[in-house]
Amino acid sequence: MKKTAIVAAALLATAAVSSAQAQSVRLGLRAGANYSNLAGNIQNQDTYNNKVGFLGGVMLNVPIIQDGFLSLQPEILYSQKGFENKPTEYTTLLGAKQKREGSVNYNYLDVPVLLKVRASGLVFEAGPQYSYLLSANNQTKVTTTPALGGTPSTAESQNKTDVSGLNRNELGYLAGVGYEAENGLSLNLRYTGAFSDFVKSDNSTYFNGDLKNARHSAFQLSLGYLIPSK
Repeated sequence: MKKTAIVAAALLATAAVSSAQAQSVRLGLRAGANYSNLAGNIQNQDTYNNKVGFLGGVMLNVPIIQDGFLSLQPEILYSQKGFENKPTEYTTLLGAKQKREGSVNYNYLDVPVLLKVRASGLVFEAGPQYSYLLSANNQTKVTTTPALGGTPSTAESQNKTDVSGLNRNELGYLAGVGYEAENGLSLNLRYTGAFSDFVKSDNSTYFNGDLKNARHSAFQLSLGYLIPSK
């Protein structure tokens, strides 16, 4: 599925190149930060906090209209998503009290294909996005106090990098605004979300089932630079 999405993005870009004929195609770079968390029907939602992660990669801008007002812009980005465990105590179904601490990082390859409008420097962009989970790192520590009292016990997450219970392929969307100078330097604020849950439907043990209906969600602030064409 990953290869299919990347090939589709390439075909869209190629089609736009054909229609644009001799117009200028520009390669670019992007780097910035994700401010991510989870969306959806999440149990014990107050225990999950926003997390900051890195975002960076390459982009290709293909004009559709000669003056650059409308263009197609596929990108390939390395994107860190996830959440922080807020140290808030909550009660389990069996009456025990638990407190989670630490963070979970999900490393993705994001491939958005954006329709971009540029008017007097202002940029509006939106389009679909395919994401592939490269790896994960769960650094969660759980402190449990028995329901009938007693000594609390602390356990760290096992199989910290195991992704077998997660959906590695994800379909989503991206939309944003920004400003792009004549020299190709831009500042962009974007929002990206997913249509699908990232935990497999038959996985009821991941975070005690809290995230069974969770989707990734992130605000992105980034700098971009389109290299001038010859």
